[in-house]
Amino acid sequence: MSTSNVATTSGAAATPVFAAQQTIAAPPQRRRRVKRKTWQTVIWLVVLIALTALVLYPLVWLGISTLKPNSEFGQNPGLIPQQPTFDNYLKVFDGIAGVPLWQFFGNSLILAVLAVVGTVFSSALAAYAFARIQFKGLGILFAAMIGTLLLPFHVVIIPQYILFNNLGLVDTFWPLVLPKFLATEAFFVFLLVQFMRQMPRDMDEAARIDGAGHVRIFWAIILPLVKPALITCAIFAFIWSWNDFLGPLLYLTSPENYPLPIALRLYNDQSSTSDFGATVTASFLALVPVLLFFLVFQRFLVDGVATQGLKG
Repeated sequence: MSTSNVATTSGAAATPVFAAQQTIAAPPQRRRRVKRKTWQTVIWLVVLIALTALVLYPLVWLGISTLKPNSEFGQNPGLIPQQPTFDNYLKVFDGIAGVPLWQFFGNSLILAVLAVVGTVFSSALAAYAFARIQFKGLGILFAAMIGTLLLPFHVVIIPQYILFNNLGLVDTFWPLVLPKFLATEAFFVFLLVQFMRQMPRDMDEAARIDGAGHVRIFWAIILPLVKPALITCAIFAFIWSWNDFLGPLLYLTSPENYPLPIALRLYNDQSSTSDFGATVTASFLALVPVLLFFLVFQRFLVDGVATQGLKG
């Protein structure tokens, strides 16, 4: 009995010592794991910084190249100008073809704002009809709308130009703005339809019991819930309209009506030699509003593209 008690006592006494040894031996393994995680984090950060620098390099080059004189283009492809100057900004601010730069900016802003308002409002109305109203021919009309995504813009250029020319609207903003208010952008309609279809119809039925019609339901219930998708449509509509070149090139003939993309072409067509410095500077200034607009609303972009509606 005494021997077993001694063995038990010694075993009980040895167990804490063995556990203490294990506890003391554990930190080196944890430190190795922490070191491995730290090195992995450092490697990932280096890779991400390198990719970010690679992506942002063209933008940085464009911004710094605005300080290069016209003689350095073609001779100094590097990042740092040899003889920095602000003459390019003075040329651009003076305007071209008798039109100041701010008028080009104003024309682009008018077209972009009207495009955003028309696209968002008309696309939301069309999407509500497809997503929340049952009527005959719904599937056929929706399929036809989706089919327009496969139709290139170049196919309808000539018929549209003939139509607006017969209406006397050429050299005005109407051909560029009017289609935006008619839900002609099938991509935005499809985006909003998918967003609205995820919402429970119980809200519509409850609103109808309270006496609300389609206008009330659309304005008070649907629009607040699809705000992320609406902001996504606004971002893309603004960028597409701001950067549009072919549309203004077809319908606008007077320099005072030109937006920025058409005005940039004037710096290369005004003489036999192109003014690369002024072209780069005007391009950089035209890019700034798009970057600011995107930075302000970029937090809504992911929610809108993900089209995460309510689930009921």
